[in-house]
Amino acid sequence: MYLYNSLTHKKELFTPNDPSLVKMYTCGPTVYHYAHIGNLRTYIMEDVLEKSLRYLGYPVKRVMNITDVGHLASDADTGEDKMLKGAKRENKSVLEIARFYTDAFFADCDKLNIKRPDVVEPATNCIAEYIHMVQTLLEKGKAYVAGGNVYFDTSTLDKYYVFNDHDEEDLAVGVREGVEEDTNKKNKNDFVLWFTKSKFEDQALKWDSPWGVGYPGWHIECSCISMKHLGEDLDIHAGGIDNAFPHHTNEIAQSESYLGHKWCNYWFHVHHLNTDSGKMSKSKGEFLTVSLLEQKGYDPMAYRLFCLQSHYRRNLVFSWENLDNAAVTYEKLVARIAALKPEGSVDEEAFRQLKQRFVSALNGDLNTSVAVTSVYDVLKAKCSDATKLALIQDFDQVLSLNLLQAAQTLREKQAAEAAAQADPEIDALVAARTAAKKEKNFAEADRIRDELKARGIEIIDTPQGTKWRKV
Repeated sequence: MYLYNSLTHKKELFTPNDPSLVKMYTCGPTVYHYAHIGNLRTYIMEDVLEKSLRYLGYPVKRVMNITDVGHLASDADTGEDKMLKGAKRENKSVLEIARFYTDAFFADCDKLNIKRPDVVEPATNCIAEYIHMVQTLLEKGKAYVAGGNVYFDTSTLDKYYVFNDHDEEDLAVGVREGVEEDTNKKNKNDFVLWFTKSKFEDQALKWDSPWGVGYPGWHIECSCISMKHLGEDLDIHAGGIDNAFPHHTNEIAQSESYLGHKWCNYWFHVHHLNTDSGKMSKSKGEFLTVSLLEQKGYDPMAYRLFCLQSHYRRNLVFSWENLDNAAVTYEKLVARIAALKPEGSVDEEAFRQLKQRFVSALNGDLNTSVAVTSVYDVLKAKCSDATKLALIQDFDQVLSLNLLQAAQTLREKQAAEAAAQADPEIDALVAARTAAKKEKNFAEADRIRDELKARGIEIIDTPQGTKWRKV
């Protein structure tokens, strides 16, 4: 399997440290609000990555954090804690907010068939681990105390911007324009490992530490949670491309300084979901959620298909027209599958050849658009319907589009509609009209047609026979 490694800027053959267990870490949500569909694009593609690895025979242990403390409004360690912001917005406690939006996040994941990671750890569970890492970094001379806070010292690194070739002068103070400089920092790229009560007096969650009562910085939680459950060597770290800097950059800095060796081999970054006005963001006010899509009549599987039709390393532009196209595509795909009949036996050779196309798509840097095309290759193939259904079931272990379930639901709906329209008297008249046409008694056929029309029945002649419906 070849994956694009953001750290080396090239596709590399995936080789885990231990073939008996792939260790995978994914950055989880900050649970201060609902996840928008841009956030969920990342989780969909991470889900596809994990399922692809399992499908290809790799055992996987995937760990994800829940950020319920420490994530400030700015990447520059300034502004209000996002959790506190959510609590004030809804007049609830931080823990109430965390519980509510954690549940809401996983409810959205369920709707999108995103598998829950093997381990999900809230940041507030690991205070002891953060304190230990901070103490160790201080002892190693990699961190310092200033203004009551503990900072990581980026000047101790041979290279800080590990994901790009920028010099430190290339980026503005605090990463974003208009961000106030933290005068406690020795270097503008230093970042907070531990905040104390000397700053952000209204912070709701605080813990005792050797440096005073306070709380951890955002970046340290992922390092410690990963090491707690996956050890000192990580195979894959995944997240949105906007996390590459500074979040993942800071994770690498503190983790490798703490460990004294390389930490993670492969970095998997999913690119943005954009609207016509730019990147989708909660900070802009209104944002699109899975629930909103459902309210507008969209099946969440249509959105999952919309994401799978594009490569994870390309920005994806959302519009209602594009989602409509994906919804129509999904409905037509399900209808074609619903028309298959589980007859005949599975042709093992045809199964093997068609599956190979699908596997090649996954091995080629998770090319999900080609993987979806493989489903159409199956539908067009000259093999038994039983073979096609077996392949679709096999592929959907990764695609997770509910293809067979949706097809069965459609068949049941069609059968119910047919049963509701059953009328022996009408059926007899339609049969009499068909017989009259065969006998070239067109006057009688027209008379029957007109009688049915007067009774609100429309006749539809098809290559498969004559059908009728009430109008």
